[in-house]
Amino acid sequence: MEIKRNVLLNPGPATTTDSVKLAQVVPDICPREKEFGDLMGYCATEITKFVGDPTQYATVFFGGSGTATVEAILSSVVPQDGKILVIDNGAYGRRMCQITDIHKIDTLIFESSSIGPIDLDALERIMADEEGLTHLAMVHHETTTGLLNDIAAVGKLCHKYGIGFIVDSMSGFAAIPIDMAAMNIDYLAASSNKNIQGMAGIGFAICDKTALEETREIAPRTLYLNLYAQYAYFEKTHQTRFTPPVQTFYALKQAILETKEEGIGKRYERYGQSWETLLRGLDGLGLKYLIDKEHHSKIITAILEPDTENYDFNEMHDFFFEKGFTIYPGKVSNYGTFRISNIGQIDKRDIEAFLRVLEAYLIKIDYR
Repeated sequence: MEIKRNVLLNPGPATTTDSVKLAQVVPDICPREKEFGDLMGYCATEITKFVGDPTQYATVFFGGSGTATVEAILSSVVPQDGKILVIDNGAYGRRMCQITDIHKIDTLIFESSSIGPIDLDALERIMADEEGLTHLAMVHHETTTGLLNDIAAVGKLCHKYGIGFIVDSMSGFAAIPIDMAAMNIDYLAASSNKNIQGMAGIGFAICDKTALEETREIAPRTLYLNLYAQYAYFEKTHQTRFTPPVQTFYALKQAILETKEEGIGKRYERYGQSWETLLRGLDGLGLKYLIDKEHHSKIITAILEPDTENYDFNEMHDFFFEKGFTIYPGKVSNYGTFRISNIGQIDKRDIEAFLRVLEAYLIKIDYR
């Protein structure tokens, strides 16, 4: 079966292999059957292994986007009398603040640059001086800009001050190597549709079991997104409490197998080669990007828009879409950018082809 290939240069969902797509074509099965429970158990264990020891950590699944998982963690693990410090240096840090505000969780916001590293000294002063802090939450890789935050350094501070550490690694997990124990991460959120190269629809929280058990007495703020209830129910029954996205789990299993075969280090190396190819091409075309190389994730690049009145993002999007490439607008309010992601089952040859189309578009609008 031949499937048309589109090169998705948006920051997720990503371009997938045909084998991942076709893994969804399976006989219908009730998700309450033992066979399906075994499938979810396999996926949970193998996802955990990418970042930690399954005897110490557990993966908890939710049907939903990555944001659903972040909301599940934030609304479930901070006690009623707790206080969370959220690092806001981009759209997804701000989204965490929206979530804690809605759930009326006592929140202290640490605002940081969206294009540069976190001031760790300033962060530590707040952690040392603020009374009652129980948790800190931050984004690993800020998808809006491509900024890679130093979660290892922040994890050390959390350990020093006895603060639970929550990391949103939607666009970091399964590409950038993570060691939850070494980085002192209690909860890590990710999803099925970015670097792990599966299909959209499953979010998951990888949790330190000891920390998670300590949340069992926290009064639930939600029904569907209660993290401990979801974990405990699966441990007892080998099922999720509510209907999961069945076929998407078969695709996730295949994506896990392909991730294991390639290896996370090799995958990040492939992504890095694509990123280096992109930057060389941008330099040659006279386009600038937002994040300095030393702080860049090598996964998503926010590119400053061409400085010409002939430029229109929607027209550029359509120009690329007709040629099989999907690009995405910027989400940084004080910079005019568009974003190119090099995640998914693509390589530097796809980026080279993209750059040829980009050059043709720039010629079309008389930028060069």
